[in-house]
Amino acid sequence: MRAHWPEYAIEAAGIALFMLAAVGCTVALEHPASPLRAALPGALARRALMGIAMGTTAMALVYSPWGQRSGAHFNPALTLAFLRLGRVAPADAAGYVAAQFAGALAGVALAGAALGTPPAHAAVRFAATVPGARGAGVAFAAEAAISFGLMLTVLVVSNTPRIARWTGACCALLVASYIAFEAPLSGMSMNPARTLGSATGARVFTSIWIYFAAPPAGMLLAAESYVRIAGARRVRCAKLHHGGGRCIFRCGFRGGRSLR
Repeated sequence: MRAHWPEYAIEAAGIALFMLAAVGCTVALEHPASPLRAALPGALARRALMGIAMGTTAMALVYSPWGQRSGAHFNPALTLAFLRLGRVAPADAAGYVAAQFAGALAGVALAGAALGTPPAHAAVRFAATVPGARGAGVAFAAEAAISFGLMLTVLVVSNTPRIARWTGACCALLVASYIAFEAPLSGMSMNPARTLGSATGARVFTSIWIYFAAPPAGMLLAAESYVRIAGARRVRCAKLHHGGGRCIFRCGFRGGRSLR
């Protein structure tokens, strides 16, 4: 673990940047004093713009030099799924998960320090994810479903050589679509660390168990499904975009440098 601390630090910094962007965009789109909020009275239009912003952020992180080095998980559920697939060592999984939670909390704290009081407004609530009007059951099912979809997409695209380079773009499209259309059901998290960061900042812990249980369940189910259909050997690496260079995972790329 001591040798892999740079990757852990990248995971913390990456999700911190993601949370800073999430809170900032939510302030810009949902705070009553925001000109964008006045210009876009329709909730769907605001969610679509939020989806584009966060999808672009996610894609930039995946393809950045940092993201290419750590694998751009930024999500404990994703890391646990790759642990199940045998591509992440248990010690590294523990380091990643700890870093992801720490980074999410730090990102929300930074957003509060940088933006002042607007993130705490009732219309923003640090971009907290809570169940929609249809209740906790629907929120759980929705979170599990979108998490399943994201993980299955990652596995199918990243392990198909001719399209593997588009993994980050496909994930970005899913994030954008989920925010636009699924967010009214669960708030669109797919990420326990992301939810805890916002919940801590806003002090809103409504049904937080959903966001700790449903995303890992959905992603682990996707991993199991992929293994049963394609086989575990088809999973080449735990990186979303394998751009070369150091890889701390149990990497299946020929010619790649693998530090286990």
